[in-house]
Amino acid sequence: MINLRVGGVPEHFNYPWYLTLKNKEYTKNNINLRWKDFPGGTGEMCNALRNGEVDIAIVLTEGIIKDIANGNPSKIVQTFVKSPLVWGIHVAANSKFKTIHDLQHATIAISRYGSGSHLMAIVNAYNQGWDVSKLKFKVVKNLEGGIIALQNGDADYFMWEHFTTKPLVDKGIFRRIKDCPTPWPCFVIAVRNEVLEKNYIEVQKILEIINKKTKTFKNIAHIESTLSKRYEQKLPDIKEWLKITNWNSGKKITKNLITRIQNKMIFFNVIEKKKNSSDFIKNMYL
Repeated sequence: MINLRVGGVPEHFNYPWYLTLKNKEYTKNNINLRWKDFPGGTGEMCNALRNGEVDIAIVLTEGIIKDIANGNPSKIVQTFVKSPLVWGIHVAANSKFKTIHDLQHATIAISRYGSGSHLMAIVNAYNQGWDVSKLKFKVVKNLEGGIIALQNGDADYFMWEHFTTKPLVDKGIFRRIKDCPTPWPCFVIAVRNEVLEKNYIEVQKILEIINKKTKTFKNIAHIESTLSKRYEQKLPDIKEWLKITNWNSGKKITKNLITRIQNKMIFFNVIEKKKNSSDFIKNMYL
């Protein structure tokens, strides 16, 4: 039995992993795969890949590209969710800020430097025509930290996935000012280089199993109500999320896609210079 560890955010995007693990689909293939939740998001997972805490991570595209460029010894093996991620721009419910323009000089809560909440704040600033060099950040570790920072006035706004934070908006904890979709496919699967060298076949099998599940995921009976209950979401919100979310289900990741994303990240000043796109990816399919 080969032991491998996979990590991801505890959100609805990763429910297909829960189902395959619950059904012991990896165990049947002699793989003891263990899941670890990372509420801190992509920055936390990049660190976990670097220190060997996990072998595989379902991470935000922009975060892992930046971290591999900075020396993370991992490769992207495929896109996981090919649709954009919709980031909500949130303030405290009683905040004085009313419009996106009010936030130009405000302090931004981020989970970590290099995380999605950090990098997408830069993308949003560029979209608004703001001076990115003047952005002010407050590290809050995770969503819970973002709630506390906004309520205490330690930070003014916080960007997190629209549907995950929708219950907080409904409860009057956050107020959403605007949405900012990613200009690229949102989640990829990254694997440590050492694991790819030692367990290439097992990684291939894991991808085959999860891709089979995501291909039929939307057709599972009562999936909307299951997700609504598990993630404490209103049924209409889950239905809307399912409508706009598309998994990749096994197509190869191309150098062309990584090049296009790098070009956008350079434009947004998220990375300084472009690297050879083949340095970021390892294709698992012939």
